[in-house]
Amino acid sequence: METALVRLGLDAASALEAPADFAVAGWFIHAPTPGELGPAIIAGHVDSKRGPAVFFRLHRLVPGDEIRVERADGRTAVFRVVAVERHAKEAFPTAAVYGDTDHAALRLITCGGAFDRASDHYRENLIVFARLEGIR
Repeated sequence: METALVRLGLDAASALEAPADFAVAGWFIHAPTPGELGPAIIAGHVDSKRGPAVFFRLHRLVPGDEIRVERADGRTAVFRVVAVERHAKEAFPTAAVYGDTDHAALRLITCGGAFDRASDHYRENLIVFARLEGIR
């Protein structure tokens, strides 16, 4: 998948805001830039009422897959997937996703699991954990 990145902040509830456009992902501006020390956070929608969204195929990533993020400085941060996890929304692993790391890391976040029609939301989050291999 390939996408432009928009800037994401916090919503009124102090949670990571979701991109307004279902076709693009967003970088969380209060986290490190991809390739810098710590966990860079990129979030995107899995789908919309009109069909698949930018992270529809995110669940296909497996450990060992490569992820490239083009940076604003013109270089590309190359990451390697180390884990793909699903967590119930009420048990989101905040420390594992946002906590300090001793290396440059990447977290890709989308919704997953069963869709709850009553709340109009998915019950889980799918999180891809990746580690920087290098910047080119």
